[in-house]
Amino acid sequence: MDIALRLAREAGERGEVPVGAVVVLDGKVVGRGSNRVIETSDPTAHAEIGALRSAGAAAGNYRIPGATLYATLEPCAMCAGAMVHARLDRLVYGCADPKTGAAGSVFAITGDPRLNHQLHVTGGVRSRDASRLLRDFFGERRDATGSGHAVPNPDISL
Repeated sequence: MDIALRLAREAGERGEVPVGAVVVLDGKVVGRGSNRVIETSDPTAHAEIGALRSAGAAAGNYRIPGATLYATLEPCAMCAGAMVHARLDRLVYGCADPKTGAAGSVFAITGDPRLNHQLHVTGGVRSRDASRLLRDFFGERRDATGSGHAVPNPDISL
């Protein structure tokens, strides 16, 4: 989780929402990722997807049985679905996401018995550290705009 937190801090420094993820297999980090959605203009460039992509490349396979993904934030539905498809054994995450979390907060994709694979999930690992990164990041954005609303990229007008 230390590596995931470092990756999250680096994402925040680049102006991305500070989320980091690593995939560990046989005691070795085989995949790393941090949010890059703004930088790449890619809505799928979440930290978990980046970590899964690099782990799949390292393993030479889109399935990574026996692996654990560590993420600083509870994954969204897209990322949780990708973890199921990758056949990961385990997910460990920092803080829960009460708005879009798909490992038990809003959805329970990682443990849904209707799917052909489920993951063991452990939440709350280093949650204070992960929460602080997010709270500080969005607090700075709100302060910068003076509006009380966080703006992920002020260069984009919606």
